[in-house]
Amino acid sequence: MEETILSVVSQTYHNIEYIIVDGASKDRTLSIVNKYRDKIQAVVSEPDKGLYDAMNKGLKMAKGEYVCFLNAGDTFHEDDTLQLIVHQLNKSNVLPDVIYGETALVDAQRHFVRMRRLQTPDTLNWKSFRQGMLVCHQAFIAKRALAETYDLNYRFSADFDWCIRVMKKASLLHNTRLNLIDYLDEGMTTKNRKASLKERFRIMAKHYGYISTVLHHIWFVLRLLLKPGQ
Repeated sequence: MEETILSVVSQTYHNIEYIIVDGASKDRTLSIVNKYRDKIQAVVSEPDKGLYDAMNKGLKMAKGEYVCFLNAGDTFHEDDTLQLIVHQLNKSNVLPDVIYGETALVDAQRHFVRMRRLQTPDTLNWKSFRQGMLVCHQAFIAKRALAETYDLNYRFSADFDWCIRVMKKASLLHNTRLNLIDYLDEGMTTKNRKASLKERFRIMAKHYGYISTVLHHIWFVLRLLLKPGQ
C-alpha cells in the first residue's frame, strides 16, 4: 500500500487529484495513509461491496479531466511518468479521450518479473479487446466525462467491461509507448482466474456477439496448442 501512495505523491507532475477509497480496513492501511494525508485530496474508509464499488465511489468524487485507477501494490513506473504523458500531450496540442501504455509485472519486492503477456497494440479501439484485455486497466487513463460507473454484476472483470464501454464512446486514443505501470503480479483477477475468465467470456459475448466470441476462443486454444509456452 505504501509503495502505491509514494508512487503518486512523488510524481514530478503535481496537478493531481489523489483520492483513496478504503473498505474500512482493520489493518495498518489508514495509519499509512495518514502519514501522507497532506498530499491526498480525499480519503474514504467505509464498508463497500468490493473493489469496483470502491472505484465507483472514487469516480463520483473525482473532478479532474482524466481518471486513472491504481490498486494497492500497483505503482507508476517512474516518478516522472505523468510528466512524460503531459509533455506528449502538450507537444501534440490535443486531449485524447483515452491515454494508454505498457505495464510491467513486478513481485512483492518490486523486482521486475516480465512484461504482460498480451501486447499493447499500436492503435487501439473497442474492438481490440476481442483479443483479450490488451491494455492493463491501470495503464488505461480515460477522460472522466466518458467514464461510466463499473457494473457490479461482474465481481472480477468489471474493468474489462468498463474499458470497452469507454472506448465505444472515445474518438481519439493515444498510445504513449511508455511503460506506465508496475503491476503487482498477484491481483484479485489473478487469484480468481477461472471466475474472471468466465466473466470475460460473458462480457465479450455482450459486446461482440456470442458466435464471434466462441470463434475467438477456439483460436486462442489453437494458438496455445501450436505455440506451447507462449
